[in-house]
Amino acid sequence: MSEYNYKTILSSTEGIYKEKGSKFLSFAIPVNSANEVKEILKNYRNMYYDARHVCYAYMLGNEQAEFRTSDDGEPSGTAGKPILGQINSRELTNVLVIVVRYFGGILLGTGGLVVAYKAATADALNQAEIIEKSIEEIIHIRFDYLQMNGIMKIIKDSGAKIHSQKFDNECFISISINKLNTESTLEKLKKLNCVINPDN
Repeated sequence: MSEYNYKTILSSTEGIYKEKGSKFLSFAIPVNSANEVKEILKNYRNMYYDARHVCYAYMLGNEQAEFRTSDDGEPSGTAGKPILGQINSRELTNVLVIVVRYFGGILLGTGGLVVAYKAATADALNQAEIIEKSIEEIIHIRFDYLQMNGIMKIIKDSGAKIHSQKFDNECFISISINKLNTESTLEKLKKLNCVINPDN
């Protein structure tokens, strides 16, 4: 994790851990928002309606500041925390890991549960291809129509993506840009006297 990049997984993967008849099915899934997590959890609970527990943890955001865990009826701290611990130990973000437990009839105890949820999560994450993504920043620009060519050249040269645009006497463009290039691009835009991040 650096100031300009973050680590996540390329695509969904699965893992499994078995202990004393209990089966722990694990699923590592790339996600971008808490709403997306809610939808995925709903689907997995429907799919595995006959399982004893559907536990999970997720981490979101470049700053790794938004996270949540759930033990779903397991003793407190024995499922969600070990799952999150595995996500954190790999310095990942924008990742959801769900572990579905089918009870085998023999209690594992709190220590056994921690080991099981940790191992199941590790198995899913070990299958995943870990990738680095650039941190993007959104910039809103307001400028006069006559400045169009200059502005568009700067945007193109910076490798930014245009999200929305509105052209009239006054023009508005929203772009997302690699954080690494933000400062130099802002310097160039300011030289053209356009307004950055206007309240529009």
